[in-house]
Amino acid sequence: MAGEKDKLDIATQLVHTGERGAPPEGKPTSTPIYASATYTYDSMAEIDKVFAGEKAGYIYTRYGNPTVTALETALSTVEAGATACAYSSGMAALHAALFACELTPGATVLASQDLYGATTSLLQTIFGSLGIKTVTTDFSELDGLRAKAEETRPRALVAETISNPLLKVCDIDACAEIAHSVGARLIVDNTFASPYLCQPLQHGADIVVHSATKFLCGHADAMGGIAISRDETDRPALIGVMKLVGGVLSPWEAHAILRGLKTLAVRMDRHCENARALAERLRKNPRISRVYFAGGGEIAKRVLREPHAGALVSIELKDNSRAAAFRFMDALQLCIRSTSLGDVFTSALHPATASHRDLAPARRKELGISDGLVRISVGIESINDIIADIEQALAVVSEPGAGRGPQAGSPLGVVDATRS
Repeated sequence: MAGEKDKLDIATQLVHTGERGAPPEGKPTSTPIYASATYTYDSMAEIDKVFAGEKAGYIYTRYGNPTVTALETALSTVEAGATACAYSSGMAALHAALFACELTPGATVLASQDLYGATTSLLQTIFGSLGIKTVTTDFSELDGLRAKAEETRPRALVAETISNPLLKVCDIDACAEIAHSVGARLIVDNTFASPYLCQPLQHGADIVVHSATKFLCGHADAMGGIAISRDETDRPALIGVMKLVGGVLSPWEAHAILRGLKTLAVRMDRHCENARALAERLRKNPRISRVYFAGGGEIAKRVLREPHAGALVSIELKDNSRAAAFRFMDALQLCIRSTSLGDVFTSALHPATASHRDLAPARRKELGISDGLVRISVGIESINDIIADIEQALAVVSEPGAGRGPQAGSPLGVVDATRS
């Protein structure tokens, strides 16, 4: 820039000194956080070529970012996809995946009745306002699903690998065959399974989405989403929605999620082992009328990585009421009351007032989501400690005049749950 004779003023030096230096000689062993929102080149001719797509490079982080690209590459690889695009949330990723299916006014989406409540709301409110019809049906009843698909001729089918919150495992192979037989595409939300337990694209799905906030990140400290397609031709649509709607993933979040991916396999092994042990233990508890767990069925064995069946356990209390559910959750000392899942710590959620709050009570009843249903995301703590906390909270529910229990973080007095 300036030489010794025309030295820059200190105000100018403060702005420019230390910036835009040469890359380091050594290659970073971990992907850096590229926090820059904009990128420059040596000439306008280069910038013009990057804008035109004639030269690889970055211009503006809403269009792409090296840290985010690293995450997209990693997830495209582990999901065995052709292309991937990351977003600021799982809902943004699902929104983009639906647009990639070329939904236009008059089109129909055939959705599983067992979906996350916000997914149903997205379809009915946002896409419904655009003249796109959503029809729901039970995806576990394949004959009925086929008949409904032939009747409605949908543009897309939407399912979850493991449903929220009753933990039904989707027969992805069969659903993909039904979708393709009527010229539709299958979108699968793989959040509850993660790519470690299931790779829906290898079972015939067309687009897989994740709330990366959950198991992919795993530490309750970053929010993001990703859509992965088996077809490279979906990339312009997926990127286009990101650019124009603006649900862009921050490089800081991308870095946290990418770091979480590195331990996904070992975390999921522990999550799933703990969940199975908890489900088996709770089936014997007289204060619970029903335990929901994804394991045991033929579909689960075929779709999920054996011997695992997911990290979620849902329970319906014998006293099937909102008051009982609240007493149980308030009595938890180790397990966290949380509106998310997939974190290293065990957490509990009340679907009727959280994930499925917007559904009418009658509709929740039809779906089997009762006021006494509690969903537990099983963490990686000692299974003895998890069981001890849940069993002492269940005991509180049945106590006469039971009120609010100790707060999370208070002394637990854990006993060996294998002996209690």
